[in-house]
Amino acid sequence: MTDISPTERPERLFVARTTADGIRVVTLRGEIDHDVKDALTAALLPPDGADDGQAPRVVADLSGVTFLDSTGINVFVHVHQRVSVAQGWLRLAAARDPVTRVVELVGLDTVIACHPTVEQALSP
Repeated sequence: MTDISPTERPERLFVARTTADGIRVVTLRGEIDHDVKDALTAALLPPDGADDGQAPRVVADLSGVTFLDSTGINVFVHVHQRVSVAQGWLRLAAARDPVTRVVELVGLDTVIACHPTVEQALSP
């Protein structure tokens, strides 16, 4: 399944969702800031009422993200908390160096598992 949903400002953030072995893979391209907060949250969390009985497992592919501010950090923490309560997980993958630097500076990598590639994030 592939679902491609442009945000209100498509030049800022592009979101594509696929599923691999029951894991939701959210591919992000562009900038993550306050303007795309709601679109990012909606992309990462399962749709309301979409309870298939499985714990939500999400990989955020950050390979195309060029900018990440505190709003994006807060969205990732919020999603991590929500999926953890449901016995699921969120993993970040393939972040570019500038984004990795922000993630490490704020200590997000100590809260949410970060992987160098999507393939590694999909591994058990």
